[in-house]
Amino acid sequence: MAVQFDSAVSFTKSGSAAKAGVPSSGAPGFGDALQAILASVDNTAGEANTAVTGMLDGTGDVHDAMLALQRAQTTLELTIQVRNKLVSAYQDIMRMPI
Repeated sequence: MAVQFDSAVSFTKSGSAAKAGVPSSGAPGFGDALQAILASVDNTAGEANTAVTGMLDGTGDVHDAMLALQRAQTTLELTIQVRNKLVSAYQDIMRMPI
């Protein structure tokens, strides 16, 4: 099962402003990408809650609820791994001698 993110999670850099570390006004920045990932986690968790509620009410299918729960879990695990890599990279940079 593949986790799909919003199209705003593209990392494009062009122009002299991007070379200086500042994204150009039209291109999404790194913070925008992180916000899109977090929004995706929130959306999948909401879909899973809705599917489980529907299953408990008898209006939904157990299969759909289990798929939604697995999708939410996979998305959350991916986000946690991205966070761990970012923290590790930050710590490596902070340990570098100047």
